[in-house]
Amino acid sequence: MSRRSGAALLAVLSLAAGLTSGCGIRTTSVPVDAGPAPSRVSCAVPSPENSPDVADAQVVQVYLVCGMQTTPVPRTVQVRPRPADRVEQVRELVAQLQRSVLAAEAKADFSTTVPGTLEVTGPEPGDPADALRLGEPIEDLPSFALAQIVCTIAASPLASPGRSVVLGGTEHGAELRRYTCTPDLRTRPQAADTAGSQT
Repeated sequence: MSRRSGAALLAVLSLAAGLTSGCGIRTTSVPVDAGPAPSRVSCAVPSPENSPDVADAQVVQVYLVCGMQTTPVPRTVQVRPRPADRVEQVRELVAQLQRSVLAAEAKADFSTTVPGTLEVTGPEPGDPADALRLGEPIEDLPSFALAQIVCTIAASPLASPGRSVVLGGTEHGAELRRYTCTPDLRTRPQAADTAGSQT
């Protein structure tokens, strides 16, 4: 083979290699922006806020929503200077669930689903003495709202025997059910539909 024909063959092979590599994806040293990394839910329970200006304060456990479940979070609340009856104390606990979450709680991705307009009343005629009535049908509450209410009351001295809570709506014929703060109720949004037992 002559030098000229050998050079021509080398040129053909180089061209073929270039065409073949052009069919693939070439690597590059230029940085590519793939967007921000997926965010992760924190759910780190914050410490209760200090209340140096409040002479009579205590820490209570309220259940908030984070990462598709309810979790106990400590809150510092002011103790009433005069004794309140049980229903009034329950209202104050539920009010903690109705307020906007605190800054530290929001930073850790906690939220609440309890409606701000939800009213709590005591037993109706014929109800057990420990019954509580909610101002709207329980089945109409947002997901996890029932779990927040049940678990917050059950974790307090206001709970019924067996750390249970007797709840019902105020609509005509609304039945009462006895609830406990079960893992199923805390972690499954649809569990409220079948939770509790008839009283």
